[in-house]
Amino acid sequence: MKRKCLEGDGCPVARALDVVGDWWTLLIIRDAFAGVTRFGDFQKHLGVAKNILATRLKDMVEQGLLQTREVGARSEYQLTDKGRALMPVLVTLAQWGQAYTEPEEVGAQVLDARSLKPLRKVEIVAEDGRVLGIGDIVTQMPGA
Repeated sequence: MKRKCLEGDGCPVARALDVVGDWWTLLIIRDAFAGVTRFGDFQKHLGVAKNILATRLKDMVEQGLLQTREVGARSEYQLTDKGRALMPVLVTLAQWGQAYTEPEEVGAQVLDARSLKPLRKVEIVAEDGRVLGIGDIVTQMPGA
């Protein structure tokens, strides 16, 4: 089923989902953060069909999330700055998943590489340093 294109939507959430809106994209980004670079390794880690993976990787290169480089006879995929900018999104999603998963089902954890301790919960912080809750945030539409 073809997804509706949200590229021109006025909502930044909708535009972002137009780029990363399927689960394979975020899982590929997750694996790329973990150091996976080759098609076969992505396929093995994700268990995704080759045709689906090829399509997603091509789309991610076109969207500017990944770039390719030739290493010998093989292509490798590397995160671009735009792709690396998704790290806070993945950390927040992982923390949300851990909070709403049964403790015995929690697998991988996101840790500080230096201390190997869990990260503090991602918070929404105002420009002046205040931690904001849901009642402290409004969405302003253009022209409002």
